[in-house]
Amino acid sequence: MTAPWVRQEASGHFILSLHIQPGAKRTEIAGLHGDALKIRLAAPPVDGKANDCLIGIIAEALGVPRAQVELLSGATSRYKRVRVRGVTADPIEKLAG
Repeated sequence: MTAPWVRQEASGHFILSLHIQPGAKRTEIAGLHGDALKIRLAAPPVDGKANDCLIGIIAEALGVPRAQVELLSGATSRYKRVRVRGVTADPIEKLAG
């Protein structure tokens, strides 16, 4: 996998580097932002609502249960790292469009 925003661990899980824009008009995957995948979230950055929305959009886009998407770092930052379990490289590569 050559995308700079995704890394595969030895366990087969994927780590995604994300740039988040909370409080957007709509929730959508917006493409690349430097070495990160940009995701716009309609949820505000209050009380973990944006993080919850992020996990939901990633799970839905990859067709996995929410329990298989884990926020690793950046709970209060726009830059986040997320681990996804139980998915192959094909749907991951299609995220950026």
